[in-house]
Amino acid sequence: MVDDKLVRSTVDFFRNQGAAIAAAVAFYTCLPMPVSWTLEFRGIARLAPAIGLLIGGMLGLADLGLQLLGMPALTRSALVVVLGIAITGGLHLDGAMDAADGLAVPDPVRRLEVMRDSVTGAFGAMAAIAIVLLKTVALSDLNHYRWLALMGVAGWGRWGQLVAIARYPYLRAEGKGAFHKESIYSPFDFIPGVLLLVSLSVLQVVLDGDRWLLAVGMALGGSAIGIFAGAWFNHRLGGHTGDTYGAVVEWTEALLLCLLVALEG
Repeated sequence: MVDDKLVRSTVDFFRNQGAAIAAAVAFYTCLPMPVSWTLEFRGIARLAPAIGLLIGGMLGLADLGLQLLGMPALTRSALVVVLGIAITGGLHLDGAMDAADGLAVPDPVRRLEVMRDSVTGAFGAMAAIAIVLLKTVALSDLNHYRWLALMGVAGWGRWGQLVAIARYPYLRAEGKGAFHKESIYSPFDFIPGVLLLVSLSVLQVVLDGDRWLLAVGMALGGSAIGIFAGAWFNHRLGGHTGDTYGAVVEWTEALLLCLLVALEG
């Protein structure tokens, strides 16, 4: 009887984990999921850093493939950045654009209303251009282990999003990010993501011991930028929305890539 209960509980655990992973992939990417699969969206923010590693790994493979074809670094970098937007369906970039439009409004009362508007304004367009430009140029300046950098920035960007979800209030009763607050997050929810992402830095040192400064910078810089980005949006708005969650991801990725370039140089 005890063994049967243990088996059933184990099967249920892995079934629930599989449903959560499938839901996280479906929500954070445009990758197709079989319609017969069960999706469990509660608490998927805990899996966001791992989904970031998946996305970064796919971009890294694409970058390596384009390099084997002899494509120049700048063109290759632009294609990889565009591919990243395609894989996510522009989910986070759209949020960064809406957040920029909202924060450009002097009246704090109207900011959420402007962010809710689907029409992109001038500040949203400028934010998108700045993010894409920074990512493309910074990535083109990285000479070694670009696949590790792509995985690292995608992972830390989504870890910063998890911190913002867990730490700050949500400002709308409804919205594309409201369901995240239905789950209770504890400090322990940050640990798996941190361990995964720090392992990338460890791997970088194993592959090339001379890159220890860049490896440390990716871990410390990624966590610091992610935390600061969430805190900054909270300071400006008094909380977060689904748009600012996306903005945290995008700005953390862009700024961390710039930091990695500086450390490699």
